[in-house]
Amino acid sequence: MSDSSHERLQKVLADAGLASRREIERWIEAGRIEVNGVTATTGLKVKPRDRIKVDGRLFTPARRTEPLRVLLYRKKVGEVVTRDDPEGRPTIFRKLPNLVSGRWITVGRLDINTSGLLLLTNHGELAKRLMHPSYEITREYAVRVLGEITPEIITTLTRTGVMIDGHRAKFDSLAPGVNEEGVSANQWWGATLHEGRQREVRRLIESQKLQVSRLIRTAYGPIVLGRGIKAGGFREATDAERNALLKAVGLDALAAAPASPGVVRKRAEAAASARAAARPKAPRSAKAKRAAEAADAGFAKPARKASAKPRAASSAGRSSAAAKKTPRAPQARSGKRRP
Repeated sequence: MSDSSHERLQKVLADAGLASRREIERWIEAGRIEVNGVTATTGLKVKPRDRIKVDGRLFTPARRTEPLRVLLYRKKVGEVVTRDDPEGRPTIFRKLPNLVSGRWITVGRLDINTSGLLLLTNHGELAKRLMHPSYEITREYAVRVLGEITPEIITTLTRTGVMIDGHRAKFDSLAPGVNEEGVSANQWWGATLHEGRQREVRRLIESQKLQVSRLIRTAYGPIVLGRGIKAGGFREATDAERNALLKAVGLDALAAAPASPGVVRKRAEAAASARAAARPKAPRSAKAKRAAEAADAGFAKPARKASAKPRAASSAGRSSAAAKKTPRAPQARSGKRRP
C-alpha cells in the first residue's frame, strides 16, 4: 500500500494475514477495530499512516518477510477448526508451524465429524477467492451412506436440487464408489459440489431420509489429499500445487518461481513438525485396513463439469505432482469390485 493509496480496511488486514476478509468484516461489525481512535465501519478505506488497532493493540503492517505459503492438513474426526475451543477439544491450530508474520487462515472449514483435506494459507486474498462461490472451486468428498441411493434420488440431488435455508442446493455429481462384496447397509459414494455452505453434503443426503455415517473431503480444487499425509498431520504445498491454486482464482501474478533455499528449509522444518505431530496408530486388522483404504481413496472419480468462471481465470487442472500421489480409482460404472 503506497502513501497515496486508499484501500479497504478488511483488505489491508487480510493481506497482512490477520484473517480472511469475511472474518475481519465480522470483527468490524463487533466493534473490535479502531482507526485513528474511532470505531471502524464496514467499507472504510485507510491510508498507510492511519493508526489501526485490533482489540486495543496497534496494528503495524510489517514488511512481508514470510512468503506466500499453503498447507495441506489431513483433519481427523474429533478435531475442531477453531483457534481456541471453550470445551477443550483438540484444535488443528495447535499443530501448525509458527509464522514470522501474519497468521494461518483456513480455506473453509470441516465440522467436527468430518475428516480429510483442509487447506490453510497465510494470504488473505487467496483464501477469500478460494472460498468465494463466483470462482466455482470444486470440492470432492467420499461419503458413506446408510440406506439406498436410488436413480430417482440421484436425479433429485444432482439436477432438481433441494431447498436448504432458502437456497436450492445440489451436487455437481454423485457416483457410486467401491464397496465390499455382498450387500451392505452402508455404501460409499463420491460427491462433488462447488459451494461450501455449512454442512451442505450431510444436509443434502439427509434430505432424502438417508444417513451419513462417514464423510471425508478428498480434494479441493486442483489439490488432492492423496496418501502422503497421516491423520492429524500436514505438509507444505509444492510449487506446482500452490501455483495451480493461484491460477484457479486469477492470481497468476503471484505464481512463484522455484523456491529459495530459505523457503525450502522452512518446508523441511514444517514436514518434520508434521511427522512429529502425527502419532503412530495401533495395528489394524486386515479388514479394517481394507475399509480405511476404501474410505480414503477407493471411490469412483465423478466427472467434472466444464464451466466458465465469472470474473476469474479459468480453473486450473490438477497439478501433476498431486495427481501422481493419488491412487487411481475404479470406474464408477464398471461394476468391478475391489478384491
